[in-house]
Amino acid sequence: MAPEQTYQNNNEDTWRLFRIMAEFVEGFETLSKIGPCVTIFGSARTPKTHKFYKMAVETARLAIKNGFGVITGGGPGIMEAANKGAAMENGRSVGLNIQLPYEQLPNPFVKVALNFRHFFCRKVMFLKYTSAVIIMPGGYGTMDEMFETLTLIQTQKVGSLPLVLMGTDYWKGLTDWLENTMLKYKYIVEEDLSLMKITDDPLEAIEYINKCEGSKKVTANFV
Repeated sequence: MAPEQTYQNNNEDTWRLFRIMAEFVEGFETLSKIGPCVTIFGSARTPKTHKFYKMAVETARLAIKNGFGVITGGGPGIMEAANKGAAMENGRSVGLNIQLPYEQLPNPFVKVALNFRHFFCRKVMFLKYTSAVIIMPGGYGTMDEMFETLTLIQTQKVGSLPLVLMGTDYWKGLTDWLENTMLKYKYIVEEDLSLMKITDDPLEAIEYINKCEGSKKVTANFV
């Protein structure tokens, strides 16, 4: 590699570092003041008529009524449903949008919006400033968010962080595989299966979060 090309690459990396720092600073400054929240993950592809969309709306409404704000990825589908439920109760409705090759515009129910270029910066904001995580049905992105949250809880890199999966039929195949394959091969232990609550009932989900120790904390207390 020519010296001038090396210099150019290093210069680009330096400016990238400043952009990353800027995303963290803006996120910290904004979300540290937002109060206790619940982060709700789920598919952008969920239509408004689907039962999971309606489930997300009701879950978010109950979260607001119980003193939480709602944080989502800010886009359509489940994210829109959760922000809509929060807005219906005039609650804190946060959207952490991501720049993608195809444009994802913030949904109209977001009251506090942050835009991210880097997924890893956005992930930190999802989990650092949340009191609990609710996972609705979704695709690869949702799976990534679910397993990253599980890993942080399992390895005790966060303090007490309630994790709820909603949509029992959707998650059954995965939870069966965790129990019958991953546990069988001893890549997890029995206690790891109890790190998540599975339900279809929005009220049960929020009651479970309320019962967990420190549920109204403002941050997840990363270690």
